[in-house]
Amino acid sequence: MNFINVGTYPPKQCGIATFSMDLKQSLTFNEQQVAVLAVSDNIYDYAYPHEVLFNLKQDQLSQYSEAASFINLHPLIDIAIIQHEYGIYGGTDGDYVIDLAKGLTKPYILICHTVLPHPSSHQKQILETLCYYASGIVAMSRHSANLLIDLYEAPGELIKVIAHGVPNFKKQDARLLKRKYHLESRDIISTFGLIGPGKGLELGIQAFAQISSQFPDARYLILGQTHPMLVKAEGEKYRHMLEELVKKLGLEERVLFVNKFLDDEELGQYLYLTDIYLSPYPNRDQAVSGTMAFALGCGRAIVSTPYAYAREMLGNGIGLLSTGTEPEELAELLRKVLSDRTLKLRLQDKALRLGKSWTWNNVGKQYLKLAQSILRPDSSISQDGGTVSYAR
Repeated sequence: MNFINVGTYPPKQCGIATFSMDLKQSLTFNEQQVAVLAVSDNIYDYAYPHEVLFNLKQDQLSQYSEAASFINLHPLIDIAIIQHEYGIYGGTDGDYVIDLAKGLTKPYILICHTVLPHPSSHQKQILETLCYYASGIVAMSRHSANLLIDLYEAPGELIKVIAHGVPNFKKQDARLLKRKYHLESRDIISTFGLIGPGKGLELGIQAFAQISSQFPDARYLILGQTHPMLVKAEGEKYRHMLEELVKKLGLEERVLFVNKFLDDEELGQYLYLTDIYLSPYPNRDQAVSGTMAFALGCGRAIVSTPYAYAREMLGNGIGLLSTGTEPEELAELLRKVLSDRTLKLRLQDKALRLGKSWTWNNVGKQYLKLAQSILRPDSSISQDGGTVSYAR
């Protein structure tokens, strides 16, 4: 089978682009051919790799129907994968993508990165339309799958729950890594990802401030650069606000910013030297968190606010969840883990048992089985092959 992936793609730096590349590589690893239709914004010119066959300019409506025709007429493309996130396509709420979806005569799998529980009527209409024309629909959590069925009227038989993939991080010794990064004898709390409002980093800093005197050897690492689109729009305003908050709280030597885009090797090292992964999203409706998936894949002890993805993934004691978004409660959970080595090790073990099956190689096989069930419905492939179990 030959795939084409529709979505953002490196060298653009965003979560969907990284996901697209990882999915492409996972399918290639499983001996499939994968081309890319890259969605580009109007701010940067990207030097795409050879697998990008079509560069779709985000805000040029005519190109969406042209992209559909390109896919339809290409003799080596059997099935498309459309990454859906409202912000990556042109038009109001990214509605230009509907022209592409409606124009396809070949089947497509829709990957739903954001499933809003309280969408506007227009947002709801977009996702309903994309689901209507799709031959397969992927949700990354049971919660999102239920929303797709109950709110967006998506056919339940088309929906498969497939976990967010995780790089095959090489397991490494935390003590050696801490020595390498000059963090010997430190208790490390970390948060990673492209930085911007909505990540709750100010909440994380405020929570850390409340435990800093009790745990003088603890350090909070904020890993990652500011989202490039945010930098283009308003510079480093958000990061400067965080830095001012750190200064105000007297934590300049305790809260460390690693201001760079981390490749998988660096990210794996920082995760494996982390004692507690802190996920402080303030939005309770956050449907998916690739960063939390990565932390689970590395078997980290996790403390989190109670957003939708965290509630599902960290249930049954896999991580520690606050009841709200108050820094005092997050601080208490951090304090609990830092004070109890047995608890930390138990959380790490539970996280690893859940996350170890989420490597991209395994996840790629799930997408392959889903595509086979669409293109070869009479084959002997199990129809539930695309489902990843979240059994505890």
